[in-house]
Amino acid sequence: MPELALKHSAAQAKPSIREVLRAADDTDVVQAFLGGEERAFQELVERYQTRLLNFIYRTIGDRERAEDLVQEVFIRVYRHIHRFDTSKKFSTWIYTIASNLAKNELRNRSRNPLILFQAITSNHEENERPLQFEDYTSRPDDLFQKRHLRGLVEETVAQLPEHHRQVFVLREIEGKSYEEIAEITHCNLGTVKSRLNRARNAFAAIIEPWVD
Repeated sequence: MPELALKHSAAQAKPSIREVLRAADDTDVVQAFLGGEERAFQELVERYQTRLLNFIYRTIGDRERAEDLVQEVFIRVYRHIHRFDTSKKFSTWIYTIASNLAKNELRNRSRNPLILFQAITSNHEENERPLQFEDYTSRPDDLFQKRHLRGLVEETVAQLPEHHRQVFVLREIEGKSYEEIAEITHCNLGTVKSRLNRARNAFAAIIEPWVD
């Protein structure tokens, strides 16, 4: 009887497929999906849906359209995931798809998009991660100043040229490496660094009069 109870306990302790997938890295999840585990695709959706929505929304400035494009991203991923090179980063591949869709959306517009941000970095060191404006432990007056600054950032970045704005978003908001940005935007490393430098200088020149 104790032995039976022990087996039952061990069976209960066995992790579910969902738990296994959640603990796996992207490549293993992709491999699971290619191996016939349909739940693995849902895991990829859950990992990237919000991140891609924020990225596309910040790029095109239209949330409803961004939601449509995110759905299109996952449709394309589902159809072409067998082409994904598992020796590379899945995040770079899916961001490339999202970036291309966002660029096509902007190309089809006759007006300049409004770019809305919720986070921005103020430090451009190589190893810095993007910083969040919101800090709910701050005092009310600090929060007001941060929200005011964020509004200025939104208006400022909206004035950047499309190709500068895209690398700016990928680096300063998404925290992508230069190498990843080069692959996502189909540009060489030198072009990425040049565009980012110009975007930063333009950003600083526009926003400087409004910042103490």
